[in-house]
Amino acid sequence: MSEWKDVASILEFKPGTRVLVKTGHFDAIVFNLDGVFYAIEDACTHDGESFADGDLDGKEIICPRHGAQFDIITGKVTVAPALEDIQIFPTRVKDGVVQIKI
Repeated sequence: MSEWKDVASILEFKPGTRVLVKTGHFDAIVFNLDGVFYAIEDACTHDGESFADGDLDGKEIICPRHGAQFDIITGKVTVAPALEDIQIFPTRVKDGVVQIKI
């Protein structure tokens, strides 16, 4: 069963920032790109590395370990060595709080 999990107040979640979310089953990262929120699983499909310290280039997250890149909107791999896409999650804003569906 999926549920919505609170991430942060929209007032505190400024454009260009990201928030790590621990769900109990996995970790996710939620990004604010110009006021639009996107969420991905926080594990590179190449080797499981966290994206928490990865650079963001436009809408692509770069894995800090080996440089694999993923589109945070679609989850698609854009640069190897990763070959598998990452999981993305729906987001919404409800009552002034950013939420992720897990």
